[in-house]
Amino acid sequence: MDPEEKLELIKNNLVEIITEEELKEKVESGQKLKGYLGFEPSGLAHIGMLIWMYKVKDLIDAGLDFYILEATWHAMINDKLGGNIELLRKAARLIRDIMASLGIDTGRINFIDAEKFASDKDYWALVIKVMKATTLARMKRAITIMGRSMDEIELDSSKLIYPAMQVSDILYMDLDVALGGLDQRKAHVLAREVSEKMGVKKPIALHTPILTSLLGSQRMEPKEADENAASLKMSKSKPSSAIFVSDPPDIIVNKINNAFCPLKQIEYNPILEINKYLLFPRKNFKLYIERPKKYGGDILIESYEDLERLYAEGKIHPADLKNATAKEVIKMLEPVRKLFSKSETIELVKEITRNTTR
Repeated sequence: MDPEEKLELIKNNLVEIITEEELKEKVESGQKLKGYLGFEPSGLAHIGMLIWMYKVKDLIDAGLDFYILEATWHAMINDKLGGNIELLRKAARLIRDIMASLGIDTGRINFIDAEKFASDKDYWALVIKVMKATTLARMKRAITIMGRSMDEIELDSSKLIYPAMQVSDILYMDLDVALGGLDQRKAHVLAREVSEKMGVKKPIALHTPILTSLLGSQRMEPKEADENAASLKMSKSKPSSAIFVSDPPDIIVNKINNAFCPLKQIEYNPILEINKYLLFPRKNFKLYIERPKKYGGDILIESYEDLERLYAEGKIHPADLKNATAKEVIKMLEPVRKLFSKSETIELVKEITRNTTR
């Protein structure tokens, strides 16, 4: 793969790169790049998480030496799954299995439990250095990366260390690239700022889109997106806001039928976003929409741009779009459903569901 092809594959399905010039320079240098993504194993996986899973596939296909940090300690600090570290580890392993069921070669990914970092005194020394390299106000502003408000640290000061840990994860691993959803922007920018002060490698940030909640969201300007991402996105703790990879077909149909999808509205339309970020990026994907003859009859849409244009013009009814989208989401998740039909997975899902909170 030549540098231009590699660069295009890395850029595929991203909403932001900080910065593209730095990325281009590194790719063209021919050096082996080291990348990472960290995730909290905080509940059942929903389809929004598939965006970063497929992005990881792009990056390993582009030749990156890639690491996934199973952020069990971070999730414990964030009160996920009751702070039960063993359950958090089980939930993390389930993510590995989901990725494998989607055809992602997990053997080419280096999975790391955050326990490995937490057991190293040098890691905690780095956390302290990171905290000394920034202000209290700056650290508090980054609290939103964990889906929390700044006020919440008044009740639990341990949450203040979370952004410092995430920045330390990146610097500790000596990364070229940090991948995450747009809601992780503040942590990545903070890592870039701190790395300059400490004279270490500055990470390039790659940000994937975040699927809007099925319940709909307020209109926001792009500059506000990272501030409000937690309220915009599908949430593990709000089942009606998200399609979980474990949802059976009838539940998927019901959730999509009840989803926010106003006629002609493009922005913050979760059904269009599912098509834009999950369905159309798949190779040779086309969306078949059945319509009454009086509205022009059935139509085969070959690109997301065509879908968006036709929808904005009112030539596709929300109900018809929902029906077509539901069929494709069910088809996409078919390999994952086999995983969730296993008795041991069923029991784990029950345990995770019982312990999932905000």
